Amino acid sequence: MWMTPKRSKMEVDESRVFRSEWTQRYLVVESPEGEGALCLVCRRLVVATRERDVRRHYEAEHDYYERYVAEGERAALVERLRQGDSPVVAPLTPEERAARAGLGLARLLALKGRGWGEGDFVYQCMEVMLRDVLPEHASVLDGIDLSPELTRQRVLNINQNLRSQLFNRAKDFKAYSLALDDQAFVAYENYLLVFVRGVGQDLEVQEELLTIINLTHHFSVGALMAAILEALQAAGLSLQRMVGLTTTHTLRMIGENSGLVSYMREKAVSPNCWNVIHYSGFLHLELLSSYDVDVNQIINTISEWIVLIKTRGVRRPEFQALLTESESEHGERVNGRCLNNWLRRGKTLKLIFSLRKEIETFLVSVGATTMHFTDKEWLCDFGFLVDIMDHLRELSELLRVSKVFAAAAFDHICTFEGKLSLLHRHIEEENLTHFAAFREVVDELKQRHKEDQKIFDPDRYQVVICRLQKEFERHFKDLRFIKKDLELFANPFNFKPEYAPISVRVELTKLQANTNLWNEYRIKDLGQFYAGLSAESYPIIKGVACKVASLFDSSEICEKAFSYLTRNQHTLSQPLTDEHLHALFRIATTEIEPHWDDLVRGRNESNP
Repeated sequence: MWMTPKRSKMEVDESRVFRSEWTQRYLVVESPEGEGALCLVCRRLVVATRERDVRRHYEAEHDYYERYVAEGERAALVERLRQGDSPVVAPLTPEERAARAGLGLARLLALKGRGWGEGDFVYQCMEVMLRDVLPEHASVLDGIDLSPELTRQRVLNINQNLRSQLFNRAKDFKAYSLALDDQAFVAYENYLLVFVRGVGQDLEVQEELLTIINLTHHFSVGALMAAILEALQAAGLSLQRMVGLTTTHTLRMIGENSGLVSYMREKAVSPNCWNVIHYSGFLHLELLSSYDVDVNQIINTISEWIVLIKTRGVRRPEFQALLTESESEHGERVNGRCLNNWLRRGKTLKLIFSLRKEIETFLVSVGATTMHFTDKEWLCDFGFLVDIMDHLRELSELLRVSKVFAAAAFDHICTFEGKLSLLHRHIEEENLTHFAAFREVVDELKQRHKEDQKIFDPDRYQVVICRLQKEFERHFKDLRFIKKDLELFANPFNFKPEYAPISVRVELTKLQANTNLWNEYRIKDLGQFYAGLSAESYPIIKGVACKVASLFDSSEICEKAFSYLTRNQHTLSQPLTDEHLHALFRIATTEIEPHWDDLVRGRNESNP
């Protein structure tokens, strides 16, 4: 290693070099000392000169200057700031402060899934509190209007502001992927949620809701395709930059000849497009996989039990934990589809399995059938389903961890596939080491049927595991196709150049020979390492990094939307326009902070 050529400093730090276009965009100039960027407004030095650091400083401290949007206005503003003439930021008037409070409360109501009319109730609560605690300040509420009509409009304005910010950031995406979720809704109408994950020059990842499409109005795949393309065009995202598609594995999405994925891939085919990577197992993994392993309609039977418990067993102490769990997910009342989805979770099934004896006693007391508790095959199927769904739950929780990149997520999937092979062998050998619930059922049945030598048929459950293996192989086929790219991205210093594509071998050899880069790789996370890697010196590796980083690495944002819907199903099932529904879901899932001053002062006219 001592003979390793000394690295030129620019090889890592070129992406930190000040760029002239930042002056008008972020109101900064290059520091006279040559390191960092000097803010023209507050005269503070932004030390880490990556674009994301400069942008964060600007958005956090000087968002007010976004009102200067025209090119001539912006250039004049920069010239004034260079001369030390800073435009005075007028303080908010009392009316504007009242409007700001109203906007904040409207956003809070939206986040909590409360109806528009509850703003008046909030106002009354604050009025009572101030009159009793701070009577001298009770008048501050006079200018705050929380009427349903104004609250509804404020939610739309917040959505417009967030949408505008997303579209501004999308212009800088080097690559992006889409997640299409048609299984989230449990309301009266079904919708397709379209999420976008984009990556900028500095590998800063942004995951946001792009649009919501009403499937009632866009029933055909062609209509869906047109709606998605329209949303992409509005955001300034071309198909040439699309890298991946993550979907559910419904026929609407992955039908061989008529699925939306095949249509989008066909549309994206051109000499300038990358091959679109598709995988369909991330979204609602437990929910959709449960249909493959529920061999005896166990969920339907349990659903009937839960309905009985909710109507005739709510006061029984043994069921309080189960009812509390249900209400924390869906409230006191729950529709059938939502209940069915909740029961298809490994955690829920495990809880119900632990209460099976109490449930049997309850069913006897209300005169309901208990035939399943004497059915040997059904009980074995129940135990097997609980264990398989618990294994799927563990995988699903790993896939909810974001900011790990698709390479790590694919490792979890490969590990789980190896686990399925092990479970298959164990079932063949009648070894129930990793089937706790199944083993418990078998032990009970052996005590009950001592003369019976064969309690369960291993072939029955081997078939189920094989089916699940084939489904996983099908859903993640494209990720296997880019396995080398994922491995190269995750471990560039351990990847053998002879196994790399010919086009990247020279860059990879050069990278691995650089001691300073190796040291940075060891102490930084992958995102930071690739963000600091020079695009001029390593263009192909940097390109691979952008593509891999743009792939969805978790189901976090989809789970966030699904959780919001299930918690607030009654509010969301009320008559709402698609525009209002879109606003609620954007506010519930976004990581972007609204530009409050712009909203208060009504500067949304130029927004898209």
